[in-house]
Amino acid sequence: MLYVNADDLGWTVEITDRILTCYRQRRIYSASAMTFMKDSERAAELACQSGLPVGLHLNLTQALTAQPKNSVLRDCHQLVAAYLNHRRLNQIIYNPFLRTAFDYVFQAQWDEFQRLYGEEPTRLDGHHHMHLCMNILASGRLPKGLKVRRNFTFGPGEKDPINRLYRYLVDSCLSKRFNISDYFFSIIPIEKERLTKLVSLSTKRNVEIMVHPGVDNEYLYLMSGGWLRLLVG
Repeated sequence: MLYVNADDLGWTVEITDRILTCYRQRRIYSASAMTFMKDSERAAELACQSGLPVGLHLNLTQALTAQPKNSVLRDCHQLVAAYLNHRRLNQIIYNPFLRTAFDYVFQAQWDEFQRLYGEEPTRLDGHHHMHLCMNILASGRLPKGLKVRRNFTFGPGEKDPINRLYRYLVDSCLSKRFNISDYFFSIIPIEKERLTKLVSLSTKRNVEIMVHPGVDNEYLYLMSGGWLRLLVG
């Protein structure tokens, strides 16, 4: 099974419109929505009208562009974002001093998704993949059976052994409690031979391909005849 998922629904009007165009033209199968962003409200309305399957795109690092009236959410989000953006290593370290802030930001976005889309998310991923940061994974707030995006799938030699071991351990833990795909890739780099192999792999295993229609070269390729022929094939 092949899942082509577009990230960042609701971030801006342009990104939302591009995602919906891709869906209507059958270039993607689903999308992940950001909450408390400039176009979140309109995006939810249009996605529901079009029948676009939508999951929650948890945002722990990007500034909230639709500033919430709730000052607690704003302050907690700023604390979490500052911590995760400070250095890459922070995402794999559990910070007990920010437990309350992480929990508050997660629950606020989860509840806002439910308000916008009329149901709880059945699928979760994260902006910059921070849904896999240790403070979220160890929080116990993710419902069992939820479909959660796994780590990127890398081939031999693409990452150092320690990095690969950490990703393997995280994915192993995820698979015991959540619904994850067998493989996860980005559409980048856009190379015909590579993408042909990924699509072919999906005939035997569950493969998720992440796309960002808000990025010009990705959007142009998604709307190309070459991508459509791959999907049809």
